Amino acid sequence: MPSNLSASAQKVQDALAARGLALTVVELPQSTRTAAEAALAVGCAVGQIVKSIIFRAAKSNRPVLVITSGANRVSEKVVAALLGEPLARADADFVRARTGFVIGGVPPIGHIEAPVTFIDEDLLAYAEIWAAAGTPNAVFRLTPADLLALTTGTVAKIKA
Repeated sequence: MPSNLSASAQKVQDALAARGLALTVVELPQSTRTAAEAALAVGCAVGQIVKSIIFRAAKSNRPVLVITSGANRVSEKVVAALLGEPLARADADFVRARTGFVIGGVPPIGHIEAPVTFIDEDLLAYAEIWAAAGTPNAVFRLTPADLLALTTGTVAKIKA
């Protein structure tokens, strides 16, 4: 069946299908690059938006994925303590090389290199949440249980 999704969004759709989840990636005419834009586009609260932020582990150079509620800021100090090493900024080239996606469209799954993953406990309070799906205007709806199954991330209080 031919897809009308962009290549990056299709990569996320394929990753979801490979995991056996009947979740659907949608590409919207408007931007979902920021949590506020995404919430407006899909008609939900900002807190229901899954922000996937890539950091670089300062010593090991591993990609670190922090999945947080769109309403929260990440405490880099807390994440570094959980990781056991300092965090460094991941520039656009690092993000693209390690995940295969651009900043503003990084999904929680489907990365080139499996990142160390931490999940904001606040996301678990919602019945449904929305995550980026490979481009700055692609998203998919899922549940917190889906997110945990897809990422096997460590749940923690990571907000600043």
